[in-house]
Amino acid sequence: MRRYGKHTDEDDIRSRPNRKGNRPRTHIRPKHEDAAEGLVLTVDRGRLTCLVDDRVVLAMKARELGRKAAVVGDRVGIVGDLSGRKDTLARIVRIEERTSVLRRTADDDDPYERVVVANADQLAVVTALADPEPRPRLIDRCLVAAFDGGLEPLLVLTKSDLAPADKLLELYGDLDIPYVVTSRAELDSGEAADRVREQLDGRITAFVGHSGVGKTTLVNALVPEERRRTTGHVNAVTGRGRHTTTSALALPLAGAGGWVIDTPGVRSFGLAHVDPSRVIHAFPDLEPGTEGCPRACSHDEPDCALDAWVAEGHADPARLYSLRRLLATRERTEGD
Repeated sequence: MRRYGKHTDEDDIRSRPNRKGNRPRTHIRPKHEDAAEGLVLTVDRGRLTCLVDDRVVLAMKARELGRKAAVVGDRVGIVGDLSGRKDTLARIVRIEERTSVLRRTADDDDPYERVVVANADQLAVVTALADPEPRPRLIDRCLVAAFDGGLEPLLVLTKSDLAPADKLLELYGDLDIPYVVTSRAELDSGEAADRVREQLDGRITAFVGHSGVGKTTLVNALVPEERRRTTGHVNAVTGRGRHTTTSALALPLAGAGGWVIDTPGVRSFGLAHVDPSRVIHAFPDLEPGTEGCPRACSHDEPDCALDAWVAEGHADPARLYSLRRLLATRERTEGD
């Protein structure tokens, strides 16, 4: 074996040729300042359908983004073939800063959080009043996720012809959440879509709900030119519907200047990622009272300053009860 001494010449050093003939790797990445702006409409097995100007472009994520993934609602920078023609593929090289994030985990013990939708203004929680029966704990969890992620909640109650809405609405009266109550007849006539559309004007709204509650049926009524397959069936034994929407999809709301994002039906909504200190921001009448709370206060313990704040008349006791009920959803199962 040849060994080199202290005074070697450059000619003595052997260098391996680059057999691939490509450039050596570098940590300096291009800035892609000429990247076009796009909106992610849906994601399917690593391929992202994006809207660039008025064209629908299929793209994939650039390797330089690493583990950072783009989701429906993301504003992204795209380079490559932006013609939108068949069999063309562009590349997403940048994900812009998000204004809001709807996240969930598989369950409350799962540390891995999944981003469902980005940059939505509003979360429409769709719940049937019967067939299947409403699940208030699941509604509570969706509300917590909305407050935590910076989305304003909206309750959409369907099938009012099968059961009254008064009892369920009473649970959320102190939260001042807007709501729309619809029946199957109103859904067929288009009246339900018209009333829901009033709440969506000029906004990006993500729809979430348990399987079989009529969520996708409502989305089809709101955006009839982009109909998605609906369930139409609820299991008589379990009271659950089948998942028919398998991926989130953003659809333009005609005439209202907004967007509707239909998401797959959920049977659980884990909140392992939620920090109670962020949920309090959705209660501006209670938030000033937390200044005297001990560090890392859960807002449901003996030393919580909110009890004194409410006792002094600064806020309605029902509001504190509502806050604590929502925060307690992590300690309760969704079927309770």
